[in-house]
Amino acid sequence: MHGQTTAPQHAVAFTLCLFASLAFAHGAHLSAQAQTGDVERERAMKIWEASNFVGAVPLLEKVAKAHPTDIAVLSRLGFAIYATSASITDAAARQAMREHARQILLQSQKAGDDSNLTRITLDALSSNDKTAVPFSDIRDAEKAIREGEEAFTRGDLDKALAAYQQALRLDPKLYEAALYTGDMYFKKGHAASNEQAKDALMDKAGEWFARAVAINENRETAHRYWGDALMMGQNKKEESRLKFVEAVVAEPYTRTSWVGLMQWGQNYGVTLAHPRIEPPQSASNVSEGSLWPAYISARVEWRAKRFADAFPAEKIYRHSLSEEAAALRAVAEAASKQAWGGKASELSPALRSLIELNKDGLLEAYILLATPDEGIARDYEAYRRANRDKLRRYLLEYVTSNKN
Repeated sequence: MHGQTTAPQHAVAFTLCLFASLAFAHGAHLSAQAQTGDVERERAMKIWEASNFVGAVPLLEKVAKAHPTDIAVLSRLGFAIYATSASITDAAARQAMREHARQILLQSQKAGDDSNLTRITLDALSSNDKTAVPFSDIRDAEKAIREGEEAFTRGDLDKALAAYQQALRLDPKLYEAALYTGDMYFKKGHAASNEQAKDALMDKAGEWFARAVAINENRETAHRYWGDALMMGQNKKEESRLKFVEAVVAEPYTRTSWVGLMQWGQNYGVTLAHPRIEPPQSASNVSEGSLWPAYISARVEWRAKRFADAFPAEKIYRHSLSEEAAALRAVAEAASKQAWGGKASELSPALRSLIELNKDGLLEAYILLATPDEGIARDYEAYRRANRDKLRRYLLEYVTSNKN
């Protein structure tokens, strides 16, 4: 699978994307493994939680040396080193820091760490380092957002906030500037002890996430951050679900896009699931009396005849959304006839789900979000442009509804 990232992603940009969704959400899980009474450990954790990654690194390194299997410490140490590496201008030195972070996170995994924070940071470290790629072509906007990044890694949220807002004033189309401004309000709200102040800060965060969405609704991060503010900050179940759904609709083929929705399900006790429909891969897998031969026949016809007509600009056959939808729809229609003929009780749960998806007009959305392969995924952007509401409906009415 491939993602649809539309802007440079580099170290601190990615840490910000991770931090709102993962750091707070997994804090309780990892902190449960604390070494009780360890004053140095508690101090290191507090500095890390204040977003002062630069200050946290030496403290976490000292604690990790004393407790080499403490996955809470190792996970945060690896993350902090990764976050601060972006401020290193020398490429070789920065790469050495990234490798150091990777080794620590692998050590954490070996000790039993299965957190999203660690897994996704390792994913980021496995990709090319794009730290030097500019955020903006406008020099002063680029300077301002870099100053914001530097302040953020040192835990100076007010200075970072001012820098990000300045960057957006200088470049009104700078998605990250709006996103990071909202994230600073989120972090300030998370740290607030007064509930009224916390609520106001989370509302303010939402306003800035909305500005990022207005700049580019097809990037998942602002939707997911907004969901975090609504769920973690304000416990708004339905409002946060809608934002997490939008994150998946924006970029369904990246792991981070689904993190918020999965955490939403865990938080509210909702089991997320796609309908279980497993078409046969060949005619030899079709049992006697089954309705699935219609699926095989439709796919054979598409490969032999219909693909060239449907995609004249493509000279090499690929599995497409149109083909899969036509094949599944043929089975759905045959199953519907059987149901109308008084044999509904003979239909399997898979066929009943197929009938319902087809009736609701959500068959394509199901294919794109539940069973895409590389060929089908190529059709996603065009489908989303014309059918965004159907993708939302599928996630709301099927995946997050506990109906499957």
